[in-house]
Amino acid sequence: MKANRKSSLALAVLMLVALNGCSGMSKREQNTAIGAGVGGVAGSVLTGGSTAGTLGGAAVGGVIGNRVDK
Repeated sequence: MKANRKSSLALAVLMLVALNGCSGMSKREQNTAIGAGVGGVAGSVLTGGSTAGTLGGAAVGGVIGNRVDK
């Protein structure tokens, strides 16, 4: 397994563990957090592990997640 894949898998597992603590959040806040996590992983994978790609993906994913219930 390549280092980028290992990093992406580790980030996904970390996000799942972190989201376990979201039980007190509103549905909208949960969607925002999930969107940011998924977007960050997707941005990292699509840009080969670039920090800018990861942060950009997280930002876009967070915005999309926030807008899901509107």
